[in-house]
Amino acid sequence: MRSKLFVPGSRPELFVKAMDGAADALSFDLEDSVAEAGKADARAQLARFLGSDIARASDKAIIVRTNAQDSPHFVEDLLALAGARVDLLNVPKVESADDVWHAVDAIERNLGRGEGVPGLLVNIETPKGLRMAAEIAAAHPLVAGLQLGLGDLFEPFGIARHRAENVHAAMFAVRIAAAQAGVFACDSAHPDFRDDAGFRAEAELARGLGFVGKSCIHPRQVEWANAIFRVGEAELAAARRIVDAAQAAHAEGRGAFSVDGRMVDPPFLRRAEAIVAAAARQIPPAMESNR
Repeated sequence: MRSKLFVPGSRPELFVKAMDGAADALSFDLEDSVAEAGKADARAQLARFLGSDIARASDKAIIVRTNAQDSPHFVEDLLALAGARVDLLNVPKVESADDVWHAVDAIERNLGRGEGVPGLLVNIETPKGLRMAAEIAAAHPLVAGLQLGLGDLFEPFGIARHRAENVHAAMFAVRIAAAQAGVFACDSAHPDFRDDAGFRAEAELARGLGFVGKSCIHPRQVEWANAIFRVGEAELAAARRIVDAAQAAHAEGRGAFSVDGRMVDPPFLRRAEAIVAAAARQIPPAMESNR
Protein backbone atom coordinates (compact mmCIF):
# COMPACT_ATOMS: atom_id res chain seq x y z
CA MET A 1 0.00 0.00 0.00
CA ARG A 2 2.61 2.49 -1.15
CA SER A 3 -0.14 4.86 -2.27
CA LYS A 4 -3.68 5.21 -0.93
CA LEU A 5 -5.87 7.50 -3.01
CA PHE A 6 -8.88 9.19 -1.45
CA VAL A 7 -11.97 9.07 -3.66
CA PRO A 8 -15.02 11.15 -2.60
CA GLY A 9 -18.05 8.94 -2.07
CA SER A 10 -20.17 11.67 -3.63
CA ARG A 11 -18.30 11.46 -6.96
CA PRO A 12 -19.36 8.14 -8.55
CA GLU A 13 -18.02 9.30 -11.92
CA LEU A 14 -14.53 8.90 -10.41
CA PHE A 15 -14.95 5.35 -9.11
CA VAL A 16 -14.00 3.38 -12.24
CA LYS A 17 -11.32 5.92 -13.17
CA ALA A 18 -9.70 5.42 -9.78
CA MET A 19 -9.83 1.65 -10.22
CA ASP A 20 -7.94 2.03 -13.49
CA GLY A 21 -5.29 4.24 -11.91
CA ALA A 22 -1.91 3.41 -10.38
CA ALA A 23 -2.77 3.64 -6.66
CA ASP A 24 -2.19 0.49 -4.63
CA ALA A 25 -5.24 1.22 -2.49
CA LEU A 26 -8.40 3.28 -2.87
CA SER A 27 -9.98 4.97 0.14
CA PHE A 28 -13.59 5.80 -0.70
CA ASP A 29 -14.60 8.62 1.61
CA LEU A 30 -18.01 9.01 3.22
CA GLU A 31 -16.83 11.52 5.82
CA ASP A 32 -15.24 14.91 5.16
CA SER A 33 -15.61 15.03 1.37
CA VAL A 34 -19.38 14.43 1.50
CA ALA A 35 -21.77 17.22 2.49
CA GLU A 36 -24.32 16.44 5.18
CA ALA A 37 -27.21 16.56 2.75
CA GLY A 38 -25.51 14.08 0.43
CA LYS A 39 -24.54 11.38 2.94
CA ALA A 40 -27.36 8.93 2.19
CA ASP A 41 -26.97 9.20 -1.58
CA ALA A 42 -23.17 8.82 -1.40
CA ARG A 43 -23.31 5.67 0.71
CA ALA A 44 -25.95 4.14 -1.57
CA GLN A 45 -23.95 4.84 -4.73
CA LEU A 46 -20.74 3.58 -3.16
CA ALA A 47 -22.39 0.40 -1.89
CA ARG A 48 -23.68 -0.36 -5.38
CA PHE A 49 -20.24 0.12 -6.88
CA LEU A 50 -18.43 -1.95 -4.25
CA GLY A 51 -20.90 -4.75 -4.86
CA SER A 52 -20.14 -4.75 -8.59
CA ASP A 53 -17.98 -7.18 -10.55
CA ILE A 54 -15.49 -4.38 -11.21
CA ALA A 55 -14.82 -3.88 -7.51
CA ARG A 56 -14.77 -7.58 -6.69
CA ALA A 57 -12.26 -8.33 -9.46
CA SER A 58 -9.84 -5.52 -8.59
CA ASP A 59 -6.44 -6.33 -7.11
CA LYS A 60 -6.36 -3.01 -5.28
CA ALA A 61 -6.97 -2.73 -1.56
CA ILE A 62 -10.46 -1.30 -1.07
CA ILE A 63 -10.89 0.96 1.95
CA VAL A 64 -13.95 2.94 3.05
CA ARG A 65 -13.62 5.86 5.42
CA THR A 66 -16.81 5.91 7.43
CA ASN A 67 -18.30 8.79 9.31
CA ALA A 68 -17.27 9.14 12.95
CA GLN A 69 -18.82 6.80 15.50
CA ASP A 70 -20.56 9.62 17.35
CA SER A 71 -22.31 10.77 14.17
CA PRO A 72 -25.78 9.56 13.14
CA HIS A 73 -24.23 8.15 9.97
CA PHE A 74 -21.79 5.52 11.27
CA VAL A 75 -24.21 2.61 11.63
CA GLU A 76 -25.95 3.60 8.39
CA ASP A 77 -22.58 3.42 6.63
CA LEU A 78 -22.03 -0.10 7.95
CA LEU A 79 -25.51 -1.27 6.99
CA ALA A 80 -25.07 0.04 3.45
CA LEU A 81 -21.76 -1.81 3.05
CA ALA A 82 -23.12 -5.23 4.00
CA GLY A 83 -22.25 -7.62 1.17
CA ALA A 84 -19.97 -5.12 -0.58
CA ARG A 85 -16.25 -5.58 -1.29
CA VAL A 86 -14.44 -3.79 1.54
CA ASP A 87 -10.99 -4.81 2.79
CA LEU A 88 -10.56 -2.17 5.48
CA LEU A 89 -12.87 0.23 7.26
CA ASN A 90 -11.11 3.51 8.00
CA VAL A 91 -12.63 4.81 11.25
CA PRO A 92 -11.95 8.49 12.04
CA LYS A 93 -11.45 10.28 15.36
CA VAL A 94 -10.54 7.22 17.42
CA GLU A 95 -9.17 8.22 20.83
CA SER A 96 -9.15 5.09 23.00
CA ALA A 97 -9.32 1.32 23.12
CA ASP A 98 -12.99 1.72 24.10
CA ASP A 99 -13.59 3.51 20.79
CA VAL A 100 -12.09 0.54 18.97
CA TRP A 101 -14.25 -1.91 20.89
CA HIS A 102 -17.37 0.14 20.16
CA ALA A 103 -16.49 0.11 16.45
CA VAL A 104 -15.92 -3.66 16.52
CA ASP A 105 -19.21 -4.21 18.29
CA ALA A 106 -21.04 -2.17 15.65
CA ILE A 107 -19.27 -4.05 12.86
CA GLU A 108 -20.14 -7.44 14.31
CA ARG A 109 -23.76 -6.47 14.85
CA ASN A 110 -24.19 -5.06 11.35
CA LEU A 111 -21.67 -6.91 9.16
CA GLY A 112 -21.23 -10.16 11.07
CA ARG A 113 -18.02 -11.65 12.40
CA GLY A 114 -15.29 -14.05 11.33
CA GLU A 115 -13.86 -14.48 7.84
CA GLY A 116 -14.77 -11.76 5.37
CA VAL A 117 -15.28 -9.01 7.96
CA PRO A 118 -13.19 -5.94 7.08
CA GLY A 119 -10.22 -5.03 9.22
CA LEU A 120 -9.84 -1.62 10.80
CA LEU A 121 -7.57 1.19 9.68
CA VAL A 122 -7.77 3.54 12.65
CA ASN A 123 -7.17 7.27 12.32
CA ILE A 124 -4.82 8.91 14.81
CA GLU A 125 -5.72 12.56 14.36
CA THR A 126 -6.37 14.13 17.75
CA PRO A 127 -4.04 14.92 20.67
CA LYS A 128 -5.70 12.27 22.83
CA GLY A 129 -5.59 9.76 19.99
CA LEU A 130 -1.86 10.33 19.57
CA ARG A 131 -1.27 9.93 23.30
CA MET A 132 -3.28 6.68 23.35
CA ALA A 133 -2.00 5.33 20.01
CA ALA A 134 -0.28 2.23 21.45
CA GLU A 135 -3.42 1.24 23.37
CA ILE A 136 -5.55 1.82 20.28
CA ALA A 137 -3.29 -0.23 18.02
CA ALA A 138 -3.37 -3.22 20.37
CA ALA A 139 -7.05 -2.97 21.32
CA HIS A 140 -8.46 -5.69 19.06
CA PRO A 141 -7.27 -8.20 16.41
CA LEU A 142 -9.37 -6.43 13.76
CA VAL A 143 -7.03 -3.42 13.95
CA ALA A 144 -4.81 -3.81 10.89
CA GLY A 145 -3.12 -0.43 10.91
CA LEU A 146 -2.92 3.15 12.13
CA GLN A 147 -3.32 6.12 9.82
CA LEU A 148 -1.84 9.47 10.78
CA GLY A 149 -4.01 12.54 10.18
CA LEU A 150 -1.83 15.63 10.40
CA GLY A 151 -4.49 18.10 9.27
CA ASP A 152 -6.80 17.44 12.22
CA LEU A 153 -3.87 16.92 14.58
CA PHE A 154 -2.00 20.14 13.72
CA GLU A 155 -4.24 22.81 12.22
CA PRO A 156 -6.68 23.51 15.09
CA PHE A 157 -3.77 23.97 17.50
CA GLY A 158 -1.46 26.12 15.39
CA ILE A 159 1.22 23.43 15.02
CA ALA A 160 3.35 24.33 12.00
CA ARG A 161 3.37 21.51 9.49
CA HIS A 162 6.27 22.99 7.52
CA ARG A 163 8.52 22.31 10.51
CA ALA A 164 10.03 18.86 9.91
CA GLU A 165 10.61 18.29 13.63
CA ASN A 166 6.85 18.62 14.30
CA VAL A 167 5.97 16.14 11.58
CA HIS A 168 8.70 13.73 12.70
CA ALA A 169 7.47 13.77 16.30
CA ALA A 170 3.94 12.79 15.30
CA MET A 171 5.12 10.20 12.78
CA PHE A 172 7.52 8.60 15.23
CA ALA A 173 4.87 8.26 17.94
CA VAL A 174 2.41 6.61 15.55
CA ARG A 175 5.02 4.30 14.03
CA ILE A 176 6.30 3.06 17.40
CA ALA A 177 2.72 2.46 18.58
CA ALA A 178 2.03 0.45 15.43
CA ALA A 179 5.27 -1.49 15.76
CA GLN A 180 4.51 -2.41 19.36
CA ALA A 181 1.15 -3.87 18.29
CA GLY A 182 2.49 -5.51 15.12
CA VAL A 183 0.29 -3.49 12.76
CA PHE A 184 1.23 -1.17 9.91
CA ALA A 185 1.29 2.63 9.85
CA CYS A 186 0.15 4.74 6.90
CA ASP A 187 1.15 8.38 6.48
CA SER A 188 -1.17 11.36 6.30
CA ALA A 189 -2.36 13.07 3.11
CA HIS A 190 -0.55 16.21 1.97
CA PRO A 191 -3.12 18.97 1.37
CA ASP A 192 -1.42 20.77 -1.55
CA PHE A 193 -1.45 18.51 -4.61
CA ARG A 194 0.73 21.02 -6.47
CA ASP A 195 3.48 20.85 -3.84
CA ASP A 196 5.75 18.11 -5.18
CA ALA A 197 8.61 18.99 -2.83
CA GLY A 198 6.45 19.14 0.29
CA PHE A 199 4.78 15.82 -0.47
CA ARG A 200 8.08 14.13 -1.19
CA ALA A 201 9.70 15.49 1.97
CA GLU A 202 6.94 14.06 4.16
CA ALA A 203 6.91 10.78 2.24
CA GLU A 204 10.69 10.36 2.52
CA LEU A 205 10.46 10.99 6.26
CA ALA A 206 7.66 8.44 6.58
CA ARG A 207 9.56 5.89 4.48
CA GLY A 208 12.58 6.26 6.74
CA LEU A 209 10.40 5.56 9.77
CA GLY A 210 8.94 2.38 8.29
CA PHE A 211 5.52 3.62 7.20
CA VAL A 212 3.99 1.45 4.46
CA GLY A 213 2.90 4.34 2.27
CA LYS A 214 1.22 7.73 2.06
CA SER A 215 -2.33 8.88 1.56
CA CYS A 216 -2.99 10.87 -1.62
CA ILE A 217 -5.73 13.37 -2.42
CA HIS A 218 -4.93 13.68 -6.15
CA PRO A 219 -3.84 11.14 -8.77
CA ARG A 220 -0.64 13.09 -9.49
CA GLN A 221 0.53 12.32 -5.93
CA VAL A 222 0.18 8.58 -6.52
CA GLU A 223 3.22 8.46 -8.79
CA TRP A 224 5.31 10.27 -6.17
CA ALA A 225 4.23 7.90 -3.40
CA ASN A 226 4.80 4.76 -5.47
CA ALA A 227 8.32 5.86 -6.37
CA ILE A 228 9.33 6.74 -2.81
CA PHE A 229 7.92 3.63 -1.11
CA ARG A 230 9.05 1.07 -3.69
CA VAL A 231 11.90 -1.29 -2.85
CA GLY A 232 14.94 -0.01 -4.73
CA GLU A 233 17.31 -2.26 -6.63
CA ALA A 234 20.29 -1.53 -4.39
CA GLU A 235 18.20 -2.11 -1.25
CA LEU A 236 16.91 -5.40 -2.62
CA ALA A 237 20.37 -6.58 -3.70
CA ALA A 238 21.81 -5.86 -0.25
CA ALA A 239 18.93 -7.72 1.41
CA ARG A 240 19.45 -10.73 -0.83
CA ARG A 241 23.13 -10.84 0.09
CA ILE A 242 22.16 -10.96 3.76
CA VAL A 243 19.60 -13.72 3.21
CA ASP A 244 22.09 -15.78 1.17
CA ALA A 245 24.83 -15.30 3.77
CA ALA A 246 22.44 -16.32 6.53
CA GLN A 247 21.81 -19.64 4.86
CA ALA A 248 25.54 -20.32 4.70
CA ALA A 249 26.04 -19.21 8.31
CA HIS A 250 23.18 -21.42 9.48
CA ALA A 251 24.75 -24.42 7.77
CA GLU A 252 27.97 -23.70 9.68
CA GLY A 253 26.15 -23.23 13.00
CA ARG A 254 26.81 -19.49 13.26
CA GLY A 255 24.14 -17.14 14.58
CA ALA A 256 25.89 -13.90 13.64
CA PHE A 257 27.91 -13.15 10.54
CA SER A 258 29.09 -10.20 8.44
CA VAL A 259 27.94 -8.92 5.06
CA ASP A 260 29.46 -5.94 3.25
CA GLY A 261 31.55 -5.18 6.33
CA ARG A 262 28.58 -5.07 8.71
CA MET A 263 27.64 -7.46 11.49
CA VAL A 264 24.32 -9.22 10.91
CA ASP A 265 22.27 -10.89 13.64
CA PRO A 266 18.56 -11.85 13.83
CA PRO A 267 16.99 -8.34 13.79
CA PHE A 268 18.92 -7.39 10.63
CA LEU A 269 18.11 -10.73 9.04
CA ARG A 270 14.39 -10.31 9.71
CA ARG A 271 14.49 -6.91 8.04
CA ALA A 272 16.32 -8.32 5.00
CA GLU A 273 13.83 -11.17 4.69
CA ALA A 274 10.97 -8.67 4.84
CA ILE A 275 12.53 -6.58 2.05
CA VAL A 276 12.98 -9.61 -0.21
CA ALA A 277 9.43 -10.79 0.42
CA ALA A 278 8.01 -7.30 -0.07
CA ALA A 279 9.79 -6.88 -3.39
CA ALA A 280 8.41 -10.19 -4.62
CA ARG A 281 4.89 -9.16 -3.62
CA GLN A 282 5.35 -5.50 -4.63
CA ILE A 283 4.38 -4.22 -1.19
CA PRO A 284 6.42 -2.01 1.17
CA PRO A 285 8.84 -3.89 3.46
CA ALA A 286 7.27 -2.33 6.56
CA MET A 287 3.99 -4.03 5.73
CA GLU A 288 5.74 -7.37 5.20
CA SER A 289 7.50 -6.95 8.55
CA ASN A 290 4.09 -6.76 10.24
CA ARG A 291 2.76 -9.99 8.70
